[in-house]
Amino acid sequence: MISQFGRLPPSVLALLLQLAAFVLAVLTVRLIGLQLAPLFYALLCGTLAAALSRFAGLARWWLFIQFAFAPALVLVLALDIPPAFFLAAFLVMLVVYWSTFRTQVPLYLSSNKVWQALEATLPANQPFTLIDLGSGIGGVLTHLAQTHPHGRFHGVEAAPLPFLWSWLRTRFGGFRNCSVHWGSLWNSDLSQYDVVFAYLSPVPMEDLWNKARQEMRPGSLFISNTFAVPDHPPQETIPVEDLHHSTLYLWRM
Repeated sequence: MISQFGRLPPSVLALLLQLAAFVLAVLTVRLIGLQLAPLFYALLCGTLAAALSRFAGLARWWLFIQFAFAPALVLVLALDIPPAFFLAAFLVMLVVYWSTFRTQVPLYLSSNKVWQALEATLPANQPFTLIDLGSGIGGVLTHLAQTHPHGRFHGVEAAPLPFLWSWLRTRFGGFRNCSVHWGSLWNSDLSQYDVVFAYLSPVPMEDLWNKARQEMRPGSLFISNTFAVPDHPPQETIPVEDLHHSTLYLWRM
């Protein structure tokens, strides 16, 4: 299991396993005395990396990445693409995904049907405050700000480009009851809010639940889109008929 490797972040562990696979491939080829073309050598590296990743306990979707990484690298290099293209692609991914490699929370965008399902969970005719943890480009915030003008909506987003997009969207879109700030959701004080909404990933849910239990006021509402809290059944579930078959999980604190 991953715990046997010092609880390394999966991205770091995957890189180390790629390096280990490369070393094993070199030793294997030299021992047998084979002369492999670069693509076949890359396929051997990929196979070894996937096998090591399976043994290390990485999630199944990592196995495909580990297998495809070296062959894809060989194929891309064969295309002789200008280096500036890779630099530009890296910078774009950096400002969009930022610290995903560390937090394991990619950019997920809630569907319009999720926004509509959220409407029914909010107070209809009284003031309330809501925070969207990892608010992305601000779709949830701006939609609810229009349907519930008596509410106050706040978002926190760590990735620079989605934050900038949502900040401009709320700042110049006329959403006076809506605001966004750049930062980590872990630094947000949840005691200020009546409703806490999150659409993250399975990885941080246990820690987020502990944070919510410590900070949220009695009677406040914690809502997670798609990802449940391990060993803590929700008090209510709302299935959403969208492309991703989303489900809203609700806990009254």
